[in-house]
Amino acid sequence: MKIIVINGPNMDKLGKRDVSVYGKETLDVVNEKIKKLAAELGVEVDFFQSASEGEIVQKIGACDENYDGAVINPAAYTHTSVAIRDAIESSKIPFIEVHLSNIYAREDFRSRSLTAAVCKGQIAGFGGHSYALAMRALAGKP
Repeated sequence: MKIIVINGPNMDKLGKRDVSVYGKETLDVVNEKIKKLAAELGVEVDFFQSASEGEIVQKIGACDENYDGAVINPAAYTHTSVAIRDAIESSKIPFIEVHLSNIYAREDFRSRSLTAAVCKGQIAGFGGHSYALAMRALAGKP
């Protein structure tokens, strides 16, 4: 099984940006933990991060040929991107949406996800553990 982890805008700022909400771990640290878990689960994992909506849409469009599942944190695009929503909906592989923070306990505009409805599921509010839970779900291993 091969999984891709896709991160949207500002995720490269983890560890520096509003640590009271997003935590002190950098994206590199989060990715290293995901790599370790992937090895334990016996799955391959790749990573992609971009602030560009178009690049994210293109990456999602190429997933069917290369991956069995995807973990996505669309970040701010969660609340605004019909293009990313449509790309996920068109994909033949399962996507799980993740968020470090509980988007439903924050500002009103953050409590609306355009992308969650076309994902297999959504995990939010567990920091970097949100990714681990999504990886386990895709791999079918609790």
